[in-house]
Amino acid sequence: MKVSIPYARKYIDFEIPADMDSEILRSHPVPVPAGMSQDALVLKAMAAPIAAPRLSTLAKGKKTATILCSDHTRPVPSRHILPHMLRELREGSPDIKITLLIATGCHRYTTKDELIQKMGEEIVANEHIVIHDCLDETSLTEVGTLPSGARLIINKAAVDTELLVAEGFIEPHFFAGFSGGRKSILPGVCSRTTVLGNHCAKFIASPCARTGTLEGNPLHKDMVAAAHLANLKFIVNVLINEKKDAVAAFAGDPFAAHEKGCEYLSRYAVVQPKRLADIVITSNGGYPMDQNIYQSVKGLTAAEGAAAKEAVIITSASCIDGNGGESFYETLANCKSAAALLEQIMKVPQDETIPDQWESQILARILAAHRVIFVADPSVREQIRNMKMEYAESLEEAFHMALREKGPKAKLTVIPDGISVIVKT
Repeated sequence: MKVSIPYARKYIDFEIPADMDSEILRSHPVPVPAGMSQDALVLKAMAAPIAAPRLSTLAKGKKTATILCSDHTRPVPSRHILPHMLRELREGSPDIKITLLIATGCHRYTTKDELIQKMGEEIVANEHIVIHDCLDETSLTEVGTLPSGARLIINKAAVDTELLVAEGFIEPHFFAGFSGGRKSILPGVCSRTTVLGNHCAKFIASPCARTGTLEGNPLHKDMVAAAHLANLKFIVNVLINEKKDAVAAFAGDPFAAHEKGCEYLSRYAVVQPKRLADIVITSNGGYPMDQNIYQSVKGLTAAEGAAAKEAVIITSASCIDGNGGESFYETLANCKSAAALLEQIMKVPQDETIPDQWESQILARILAAHRVIFVADPSVREQIRNMKMEYAESLEEAFHMALREKGPKAKLTVIPDGISVIVKT
């Protein structure tokens, strides 16, 4: 049986041996109403917002508005969302001054070319765009304290506005439960101090800080509080398919609309393995989510959920941009072992969390239990090896490496897109 695995902007075909005990776990496609384009789905949602007035109504009498927008690491089809939000804001208030604030969180600066690719040339050329910098103290202001005790420090462009709204998408998230909604605020436009407090070792270690889980999730609780304190008023969030096209849209109140979107996605994203596997093959969904090793940890957590004790996990991710974070890289490269690193991180207090600690913690958790093989661009071969993982030039090579350890009777599970599923065992 042949299965196609996303890799960068293409797919890698992998042939599953016919005589092997194998299972493929995929999310079910979200049905799209016949004849509905991406724009039509967004417009329909915006015309009947959930638990909120229309955006044009919210804009009436307002002189300023800020739209929180996704950055280059998120495959949000912004060119099918932003034009409609901009138009409706101006319908409600023709002279309103609008700022597009790019919610980079702690990611690198989004380039102009990346903005054009996401939003289109017209918006980039004509709209006022600010790119969030979590380290630029002059652009940040403190607005309160979160339930965890962490300080909420956010971008002034999100505070010094009469109307704060956001675009985005909802997908399973490996420790926040789901992306979208409140994440536009935290971590989207927060200071590094706030992000570090929210992503502390204790919270990441919580059994509720897992893919598809919101109830009892301590990170989600802080994120919701942050969105309330920031006075986020309206969202337009979409669900996307493997082609990164919008297949459903949810607009309105940031909390009610997001909750509806998460509930709807869960109907299609939850997968239940028949058994745990000795070898698990997965990916990070291709571009833009597989641009670096850091982001690729997300797909690994899906494999982790389907893996038997001491399984071999293989992931397909180009990582053309490298490791994705020097602190993340150095932590794994310099530790004695994954198990020792995990023990060390669990002793770090909330207010001493270091950058990228959460990603190191999750990867260390996986590496302490499983062997991990990366199929990636050759440019990151040595980085992968330094980070206590193995490198393979192809899926076939990685698979044979796994077979040599697990033997021909090994059970195999393939999760073609690891970030699109919620694995429930």
